[in-house]
Amino acid sequence: QVQVVESGGGLVQAGGSLRLSCVASGRTIRSGGMGWFRQAPGKEREFVAAITWSGGFTGYADSVKGRFTISRDNVKNTLFLQMNNLKPEDTAVYYCASRNKVSYSDIEGEYDYWGQGTQVTVSS
Repeated sequence: QVQVVESGGGLVQAGGSLRLSCVASGRTIRSGGMGWFRQAPGKEREFVAAITWSGGFTGYADSVKGRFTISRDNVKNTLFLQMNNLKPEDTAVYYCASRNKVSYSDIEGEYDYWGQGTQVTVSS
């Protein structure tokens, strides 16, 4: 059974940092691209960052470029999102997603497995 579980969310002041983690289990997940999405209150879920299976290619939303870094450890089957210089507008539930293809995507519908999300709140 495929499972995706996020952790690391919390409350932080503007300018602070958080590191999200996502542990994925299941044979197919280990060979797929992965990504982070987020959903703020009253808004649709949006793309944040994604990475290929090998980790060699990454993509970011313009709003987080230069502040967030996505990485993965395939030995531990874990995805990370290092978030620096956080802003109040980064407040959202952050979701980890995995797909069966090795490439990454910024399209929500192209992911096959999703976690339950972890709350990130940035105070001003």
